[in-house]
Amino acid sequence: MLEHVWRGARRCERLRDVLVATDDARIVRLCQSFGASATLTSAVHPTGTDRIAEVAAGLDDEIVVNVQGDEPLIEPRIIDAALDALAADPGAVMSTVVHAAEPGALENPNRVKVALDRRGRALYFSRSPIPAGQAGSMAKDVWQHVGLYAYRRQFLLDFVRLERGALEGAERLEQLRALEHGFAIAVGSVDGWHSVAVDVVEDVPAAEAALRAREASRRGPR
Repeated sequence: MLEHVWRGARRCERLRDVLVATDDARIVRLCQSFGASATLTSAVHPTGTDRIAEVAAGLDDEIVVNVQGDEPLIEPRIIDAALDALAADPGAVMSTVVHAAEPGALENPNRVKVALDRRGRALYFSRSPIPAGQAGSMAKDVWQHVGLYAYRRQFLLDFVRLERGALEGAERLEQLRALEHGFAIAVGSVDGWHSVAVDVVEDVPAAEAALRAREASRRGPR
């Protein structure tokens, strides 16, 4: 799965490089086996964002993109959507991506839902159905989150020093820390694509099926 994520990110021409940040030497060796650059970070980081920040501290890039390793179907245009959203909103310190909620997402706590304001910024992220009362329906304005963030590098370094709030603890979603402290998160939306994240073991068959279907479509009819 990690190789799929790395190869998908590598296809984005706007990224200078794609680095894998991990605290596990076995993952470093795996990355070396398929040609990826990997950095071994501290093993005491409480979150993946802290791990990314450790690597970002040694970079000069103004923007740092965090593509989470559980998104095997990631494509360049999804990364572009996050970068475009951040570039279009100078007041935002970070950005992410959403798509229309897929069937079953509303009741699935592993599929994070997002409420947006009229400027297209994130109002709230939740594992529960939002807006309230949407459970069992598929309203077009119910947005599902993609595990990808673009940060202004200095904010990323500052973010990991911010105090964690009650909302982040309740939802177990790091991005709520930024909202709780009053920072703006820009959001890009994508059509004709949906995340097939592997959050639990039960997600693996769906991800494998989606990867096979994508490969078959690229080969075309026989």
